Amino acid sequence: MRAVVFAYSNVGDRCLRVLRARGLEVPLVVTHRDAAGEAIWFRRVADTARELGLPVVYGDDPSDPGLRSAVEAARPDLIFSFYFRSLLPAPILAAAPRGAFNMHGSLLPRYRGRAPVNWAVLHDERETGATLHEMVARADAGRIVDQQAVPILPDDTAREVFDKVTVAAEQVLWRSLPAILAGQVAYRANELAQGSYFGARRPEDGRIDWSRPAREVYALIRAVAPPFPGAFTEIAGRRVVIGSARMARAAASTGPASPGLRVDDGRVVALCGDGGAIEVRELLADGAPLPAHALRALLDSDQRQQGNSR
Repeated sequence: MRAVVFAYSNVGDRCLRVLRARGLEVPLVVTHRDAAGEAIWFRRVADTARELGLPVVYGDDPSDPGLRSAVEAARPDLIFSFYFRSLLPAPILAAAPRGAFNMHGSLLPRYRGRAPVNWAVLHDERETGATLHEMVARADAGRIVDQQAVPILPDDTAREVFDKVTVAAEQVLWRSLPAILAGQVAYRANELAQGSYFGARRPEDGRIDWSRPAREVYALIRAVAPPFPGAFTEIAGRRVVIGSARMARAAASTGPASPGLRVDDGRVVALCGDGGAIEVRELLADGAPLPAHALRALLDSDQRQQGNSR
């Protein structure tokens, strides 16, 4: 059985290894080039393919006729997409007579679309997972083959949840392959009306509104914490990123009650609109740690600037 694989990131790495471990022939791997300025914290599928001795090409434009020709020349029985960033067009899907399947990082039909793990953490969900489904013209809309749930603990960051989803994806693919290869998949309906769809996130979406409730702000911090771009605020013209935080047991003890960052008794605390507080364990400015005394200097400078502008 021959499978062309479109893959990226850690899910792509692990699922490609599962296919080889299950004995599938992979005549072609298609992946993405690294985006300019992107922090590469994940495994490169191009490196995995070369390690496994598999032919690899870059397919950042799935509508490229040359890519379609390469897929057809590989004569696949199956096509798999593992965290590939682009929707595969119908002519490519049609090249695989035994079907095309995608691994998605949520419990479909919930969180269809882009950045599903980040969105689930942002919404303070208590579980998410990985879903293997057939590919159709509409994104994440095909019938479900199998899925595996994973917990989201109260302090989990998106990176920690993504690691769990990667393991879940490996498990789902491993146990689903025998039925796929035998043509005996027991599909389940993907009830789109019962789910949700979300688009891509931008770094600017990490801007913090301190007037919001503490639990909501904390969810944002966890959802975009490094290695993602990070939740941030601006102080005296500088962007300050919250690298790590925890919900505080009590509000800050002294100083003004207005929402925002503050230094309280040598610790960095963020006061939110509902009176709740967040203990900030790591602050970053220009990619480097920002200690409490440097934050205090920034806050003093910001206060002076605001006073001069009045």
